Amino acid sequence: MAWPCWPALPAMERTTVLITGCSSGIGLGLAARLAADSARRFKVYATMRDLAKGERLLERLGGRCPDTLELLQLDVTDPCSLAAAAQQVQGQRLDVLVCNAGVGLMGPLETCSDQAMKTLFDVNLFGAVRTIQAFLPAMKSRRAGRIIVSSSIGGVQGLPFNAVYCASKFAVEGLCESLAIVLRPFNIHLTLVQCGPVHTSFQANLQRPDPEGSEMRGLDAETQGLYRRYLGHCQSIFRDAAQEVEEVLPVFLDAIGSPCPPLRCASTQLLAPLWRLRLSSPDGSAYVRAMHDFVFGGSEAGGDQP
Repeated sequence: MAWPCWPALPAMERTTVLITGCSSGIGLGLAARLAADSARRFKVYATMRDLAKGERLLERLGGRCPDTLELLQLDVTDPCSLAAAAQQVQGQRLDVLVCNAGVGLMGPLETCSDQAMKTLFDVNLFGAVRTIQAFLPAMKSRRAGRIIVSSSIGGVQGLPFNAVYCASKFAVEGLCESLAIVLRPFNIHLTLVQCGPVHTSFQANLQRPDPEGSEMRGLDAETQGLYRRYLGHCQSIFRDAAQEVEEVLPVFLDAIGSPCPPLRCASTQLLAPLWRLRLSSPDGSAYVRAMHDFVFGGSEAGGDQP
């Protein structure tokens, strides 16, 4: 079906939104939802590292690029790419910046290579820093704007076998909380959207060792057993409790449309009881025990038990 042609509205009548990581998942879904808005209230700059993957987004929009959408190449790990994207948007009033690009890394800490950990932080933390740095000065000069950052429940509570990923998201949470304090007098709202398990390609693409692979051979048997049990736990969680992208998008839309959005909002209440336990028992020991029991069934002896 061809996308209908509408007359372009003046730019000032639209909310201009730039989104990173639009080749799949939440970024793709959000860009499509905003660009297809029936009132054409948004101009969307959908960015991705590989523009060839923009075809997926165009397919969602009937195979054509409407006047509410522009695809831009942007690699958050490449300062030159960010500078070029910022230059292309220069002159536009960027109302909303959505930092959504992210990658995952799972497995026993002993199996995480230096390079894999550096790549993860380069995208999840430093990529967000670079992106905000590129577009924040214009927002501050206008004394208006909002920044929305895709976070995770793993940014506020430790998850087993996700130590490095959680570390990157904990860092993002600290970054944004600190920045939000400074941005308050500039009328710039910053919101962290804490997502749980979502049915996207993220889980399939995250880097993780095969439990029977060579990376695990030098690891103690007990940790190997715990890791296998954790993978089984993940399968059941994704089968029974993972959200679809369309269920998550309203949280982002609320953050875009609310006159005064919160610093943090969650897309799921999946681990809310454990989060409350973490708050009510600040020394952390109760949370560690409860999370262990939730994932591994309450057995202290992990090993190769089923």
